[in-house]
Amino acid sequence: MLEQIDFTESIRNAQINHGVESFSLREDDLSIRETDFKTQTSTVLMIDISHSMILYGEDRITPAKKVAMALSELITTRYPKDTLDIVVFGNDAWPVEIKDLPYLQVGPYHTNTVAGLELAMDILRRRKNPNKQIFMITDGKPTCLKIGKRYYKNAFGLDRKVVNCCMNLAAQCKKKKKQDTYYNIYDRY
Repeated sequence: MLEQIDFTESIRNAQINHGVESFSLREDDLSIRETDFKTQTSTVLMIDISHSMILYGEDRITPAKKVAMALSELITTRYPKDTLDIVVFGNDAWPVEIKDLPYLQVGPYHTNTVAGLELAMDILRRRKNPNKQIFMITDGKPTCLKIGKRYYKNAFGLDRKVVNCCMNLAAQCKKKKKQDTYYNIYDRY
């Protein structure tokens, strides 16, 4: 398609490749204009800060922070009309600022994925953008729930109560929301 050709860049490429005196425009000189999808999106990035992120001497939090910083840089620079919120989760979940990403520390926490998803969904409910998505960076399984004011914790195996609650909430996120809005969940389990 002719409208996708970046003529200025293509001519510049031809001058560099073939010189000004013997100007010719060839296929390998052509440059295509990048066209981004212009839909606004609200994103919540969830980061696991439970103890398992450093368990057994393996540092999983550093790569998680690097991915989070790269994603935040991409969204804030390439898609300035989009929104990005960051949620960390251990026994509970709370929002953090982008500037705090390099300083995240794991704690003596379990993995309350439900609390993270609930907070992420609450944040996205308040956003006006038509597209909404949740990215989750985690290394393991959900091991904790808050029931009333008490914590239900089980780090040994897959606890049916914790997993079912988490899966039910994840299914809610994936269902069609009002005004044709979807919550997309991307995670690493």
